[in-house]
Amino acid sequence: MRITTDERGILLSYGVNRLRVQPWGPDSVRVTLTAETEEDRNDWALTETPAPCDWRIETEEVDMTDPWYRGEEYARYHRRGTRYRLINGKLTALVNEEGWLSFLNQRGEVLLAECWRNRNRVSRYAVPVAIPARELKPIPGTRDFSLNMRFEANDRERIYGMGQYQMAGLNKKGTVLDLEQRNSQASVPFYVSSLGYGFLWNNPAVGQVIFGGNRTEWRIPSTRKLDYYVTAGDTPAEILEHYTAATGRTPAMPEYGLGFWQCKLRYRTREEVLQVAREYKRRGLPLDVIVVDFFHWVLQGDWAFDPECFPDPEGMIRELKEMGVETVVSIWPTVDERSKNFGPMADRGYLMRTDRGNAMNASGWMGPTVNFDATNPGARAYVWDKVKKNYYDKGVRIFWLDEAEPEMPYEFDNWRYYLGPAAQVSNIYPKEYARGFYEGMKAEGQEEIISLVRCAWAGSQKYGALTWSGDIHSSFRAMREQLQAGLSMGMAGIPWWTCDLGGFIGGDPTDEGFRELMARWFAWGCFLPVFRLHGERSPWETAEVVIREGGRQVLSTGAANELWSFGERNYEIMKRYLFIREKLRPYLRETMRRTSETGEPVIRPLFFDFPRDPGAWACETAYMFGREILVSPVTEPGVSDWPVYLPAGEEWIESATGRRFAGGQTVAAKADLAVIPVFVRAGSGIRIYEA
Repeated sequence: MRITTDERGILLSYGVNRLRVQPWGPDSVRVTLTAETEEDRNDWALTETPAPCDWRIETEEVDMTDPWYRGEEYARYHRRGTRYRLINGKLTALVNEEGWLSFLNQRGEVLLAECWRNRNRVSRYAVPVAIPARELKPIPGTRDFSLNMRFEANDRERIYGMGQYQMAGLNKKGTVLDLEQRNSQASVPFYVSSLGYGFLWNNPAVGQVIFGGNRTEWRIPSTRKLDYYVTAGDTPAEILEHYTAATGRTPAMPEYGLGFWQCKLRYRTREEVLQVAREYKRRGLPLDVIVVDFFHWVLQGDWAFDPECFPDPEGMIRELKEMGVETVVSIWPTVDERSKNFGPMADRGYLMRTDRGNAMNASGWMGPTVNFDATNPGARAYVWDKVKKNYYDKGVRIFWLDEAEPEMPYEFDNWRYYLGPAAQVSNIYPKEYARGFYEGMKAEGQEEIISLVRCAWAGSQKYGALTWSGDIHSSFRAMREQLQAGLSMGMAGIPWWTCDLGGFIGGDPTDEGFRELMARWFAWGCFLPVFRLHGERSPWETAEVVIREGGRQVLSTGAANELWSFGERNYEIMKRYLFIREKLRPYLRETMRRTSETGEPVIRPLFFDFPRDPGAWACETAYMFGREILVSPVTEPGVSDWPVYLPAGEEWIESATGRRFAGGQTVAAKADLAVIPVFVRAGSGIRIYEA
């Protein structure tokens, strides 16, 4: 092994392997390992030019005969060795004399260390299992490698972030996570550690991470290189600020993003959309956005309104704008072979391919379809050109990028993209999907850009991605899981997040149990980054599929899903929260501004704002909505009071009652059906329930 230094950092060479450790912005380093003659130059999520930083390399000569090393025979031939330290502010990358890596903070405390179990007698871990920390193994007959990366575990560590997984726990320590995009699952491989560092697995390959008790292990069956980023900070806020500086921050949130979004499974016609918006305005209810969901087209891949169901779309959009309502249209990445766009896209290589079998019927729902390849710049430009002509030029400014994983048979070993095999690049698809629309709108001069996207990867935030949590169930369990999902997305650097209020799958508006769930979930939605009502609702109206000229058309829809659809009691409760949201606009506007400037999440676990309070690290049922408001959604039925932990060091005011509490304790908050427990910091001047 040979260790050298240069203007980029530290380079370890052993055989054909080259491990590079280099500064990557303040308090941060990037580590890459390749076993090819030329380095893979993909930066993946690390798209932003690193900010200048004052770094240096120090060396230390080590006496190899020191008793610490044990082993007289080894010491006889290796009397001395050299350790290297790349010091970059609060983070030091230490390369020991054997080439092992560890990361220390400014106090010399180990934050993260490679896990070696080597037979080498010079090792502290002189054990015979012979497991190296990093393995980049060639796959015979290819230029690809399997990759295992192992780090030491720490019993005291808590791990937060990693994107959106349908699970109960916020702390990811002790979990196994699939690095795969799926409906309701978004793999965003960045986490914040309670030890004071952030870690990005900068690799879009499909794989798995195990945050075990004995080690952390990243496993990738097929890739071209090892690539990760480590940053240190005294607080979670500082860590996320570093990370989002490296991967990008959200643009400014448009004003209509702060208000209420109305959506249901499907509005079938132009007139249905207008009738709903008119009814909101007739009742004097705030409404900023209405969504035209799937199958408003004739064929998938047309990316255009069905002229029979949506005649004069310009007139519809114009009338909505006059009411102060923006129009969202659903976009699917699927292209039907009968669509006029299929042939040109196939000829130009703009569709996804398979290594075996026929790519047709990949999605297969409502026609023979193939997904367009969002990793191909030409394909992104082609799709945007059609979208611009058929939607944007007619007045649409927000797009719902559905099926963004993309949803299809998850045979990652079979699909192939412009950027490479799906097994190596698949997780980046939702980011590139959002990128195409962001760049298209940016080219038109639009500055405040937002796209509703059903998945994300590291860096999606820079393209205005508002992620929602997919087709979740209508149940209290699902609601509890969405709380963890939303907070984890924020800690993974994706601050714009929402979910289908009331859940998507199921939910009968006439059922009293569902009405209770809806009241609770809707109240929670008032304190999410985006306040959006959606769901398929049951029972469906007649499930009618009509054969139209050129293709099949869904004419069925779910049951009603508007504010007045869930009974008079719920209507009054939900109406109340619409106006609370309106009252919070100035507060939320300022919160969104800080998010755009610093990368701080809109919703975040309590420890983000109170990192020195152990109780805040342990709490998983409450969160901060911006810097002043604490929210604890009720996620169980039949509740009239609800336990809420209040962080230490502050006095808190219960918004529903005006009661004052010292922090550092759990209190029984008022939580009847009309009330979500909300507390504000004393002195903030914020009033939630009062007029």
